Amino acid sequence: MPDPRPDLTDPPPWATATAERGLELLVHGVGGTTPEKMLADPRTIRVTGDDTAAVYRRAEDVPESAGGAGPALDELPGEGPVREAYVWCNLTSGNGTRALWLLLLPFMVVNLAHWMRPSVERPGRSVRFYGLLVRLAALTLTVLLVAAACEVALDLVAWQCAGAPACAGRHTWLTFVSDGGWWSPPGRRVALAALAPTLLTALLWYLSHRTWSAYESHRPLTTTADPAADEGALARPGFWYGRRLGARLRAAHTAAGLLTVAAAVTLPATRFDHRPGGPALLDVLGVLLGAGILAWACVAVAVVCRRGRSERRLDQALDRHLLRALPLGALALLLLAVTYACWSRPVWQSAGRLPGDPAFGAIMLAQGILVVALAVVARRLHRRLPDPRAAMRGLGGPAVALLACALGGVASGGVAQRVADWLDGTHATITGPPVTLTWQASAIPPVLAVLLVLIAVLARRTARLARAERRRVRAEHPGEPEDPHRTRRIAHVRAMATLTDRAPLILAVGSVATLIAGAGALTGALATGLAPAHAAQDAGAPVRIAAEICQTLGSWLIGVGFLLFVTWGRRAYKDASARRTIGILWDVGTFWPRAAHPFAPPCYAERAVPDLTWRTATWTERTGGRLVLSGHSQGSVLVAAAAWQLPPAVRQRVALLTYGSPLERLYGRWFPAHFGPAALAALHRDICCWRNLHRRTDPIGGPVRLPAGHGTEVDHEPLPDPRAYGRTPEHPLPAPILGHSDYQEDPVFIRERDRLLARLHPDLPAPRPEPGPK
Repeated sequence: MPDPRPDLTDPPPWATATAERGLELLVHGVGGTTPEKMLADPRTIRVTGDDTAAVYRRAEDVPESAGGAGPALDELPGEGPVREAYVWCNLTSGNGTRALWLLLLPFMVVNLAHWMRPSVERPGRSVRFYGLLVRLAALTLTVLLVAAACEVALDLVAWQCAGAPACAGRHTWLTFVSDGGWWSPPGRRVALAALAPTLLTALLWYLSHRTWSAYESHRPLTTTADPAADEGALARPGFWYGRRLGARLRAAHTAAGLLTVAAAVTLPATRFDHRPGGPALLDVLGVLLGAGILAWACVAVAVVCRRGRSERRLDQALDRHLLRALPLGALALLLLAVTYACWSRPVWQSAGRLPGDPAFGAIMLAQGILVVALAVVARRLHRRLPDPRAAMRGLGGPAVALLACALGGVASGGVAQRVADWLDGTHATITGPPVTLTWQASAIPPVLAVLLVLIAVLARRTARLARAERRRVRAEHPGEPEDPHRTRRIAHVRAMATLTDRAPLILAVGSVATLIAGAGALTGALATGLAPAHAAQDAGAPVRIAAEICQTLGSWLIGVGFLLFVTWGRRAYKDASARRTIGILWDVGTFWPRAAHPFAPPCYAERAVPDLTWRTATWTERTGGRLVLSGHSQGSVLVAAAAWQLPPAVRQRVALLTYGSPLERLYGRWFPAHFGPAALAALHRDICCWRNLHRRTDPIGGPVRLPAGHGTEVDHEPLPDPRAYGRTPEHPLPAPILGHSDYQEDPVFIRERDRLLARLHPDLPAPRPEPGPK
């Protein structure tokens, strides 16, 4: 298959004309922007790339002979470097289908947990065990999603509503399965309803395969670095090439989804056939089919447990037989299950609900055990190489994995409860969803209450910090007339910007509350078999009232959340601005490759990082010129990742200019194994020069905080924000508080960029000299 990415290996001839002036490659941050805004010029020309991601220049910097509006090749005007803008926002907020990625939110979150492990000197068994536990937790989320679809389609619709004349009479579209025809027997109704979760699994497979073909399956730039040298994970040639692991996990998760449907179809028929006096042949067939499903499920789990990610080399091998046999075998078992369920059983009637409580309880218990085990491993890894800046002392990954499981459970319970209410109304004609899901919904109000208390405490601390900041603001502007309102405003923005550093505390408290509430919900569901309000009927009045409030409020919260979710998704599908807002979430969450969950939204960095690497490497090698990689916000993470992927000789010809950068403040704390102090210090050592700009009012960006003894300081002192406290001849109007935006408008930006260019010696020999006499 040809590579659809733009060819960045062969810059146009006019690119060499900019070598003497140098090149500044701008990369925007979250939310995206336009090339016109990045280059401060309404006339821009795409010099390479496509509609998804591309590099642009001002028209006057592109010679007329190359399709631009500028002069001859050797007469490019202007001072300073030629500027290019790399626009990648369409990778996360392009067309309307991106809104559907909201459905994949739990998968994206659990995939983040894989990359949040603590830093270690030498990866060993504990690191591999950490990755294994995250992959297993991700597998349970796939099973949970498909099980929730089975609960809605097979249990609520086909088993309960279609089997109750009062409920089926309210929905005319169920007439053909409840009028005594061929589809009326319970087994055939269930078999027909299995089409819905099967199609859902097929859709997930298709989306994953489609994005895999567009991202993971294309080779990045092949470097000449020594594969035995460990320069950090992000510098390894196979880091942005998850082709083999992605394909293997996709096959295993697809098989797990199909096997979940097969088990949901087989189990009610097997229970009926296994009754005293039941047909012996069908009983034996049911046992054999169940054993086959269990055995194939073990194979799928074994494939997930097997190591598959190879970062030290480009792993071209694909397990083609496994990729075909695993999902096809599961599909064959599903077809056998459908045939078995459709067998004629004249006396079979549907009553109550399908046996879903044990299944959802088992999934919930497995997730709890995996999260606790993950926390033990993460804590052990953190103790080997303690990092005081690591979020939650190395427990960020387990906390995020727990959050993913909670999101999956709440979404499953919410959908089941809403569908049950829609089918049944207020007539009480069906039993409803499993009590485990009702207990999960009832656990939401206590968790929210704990978080509200924490938010109130943080609000009080922030107000106290804002009062302390007022004194600092006044001290920074001696001799100027004081404006109390202006002082309070600046101090408030600074205090609010510090809330980003409180995120580990919020996640820690929320995780503990969620774990306790989830354990209580599972215990209550398994011990009583009743919904919380019914289980507390014989308890004291306070307990009974609390249970009723939690159950009612939890159901309402899930309902409101579900409606908001659907409304937001529909709006994002039609409205580009809303889609761009959702894209901010994907900008942060889909930076990392799909190493744990193959159905997560695709990793845009597997397109963006190779693009930047190819552009940087080919331009410097062919022209021998100077290049500054200039990244704002999330763009600073992309340029750092691209710099890691450059050949060592090219790194020494490249400078980094980062501003509003979350490299240490967010990525260094939450992903210490890849952006911790050792990794950032190695990046600073490998590239020619680096400068980082930040403000105290910025809630996202911050200093890089390199360890002492690593050469020239990277961090500039905090930029003043606002640039002027009061009105001045230069600022006759009140200067705005910029926070995270408009770093390029500060004069310090131009000065630091020019200093970086000056430190890049243009007379150094190119890494690949042109042939000719010396």
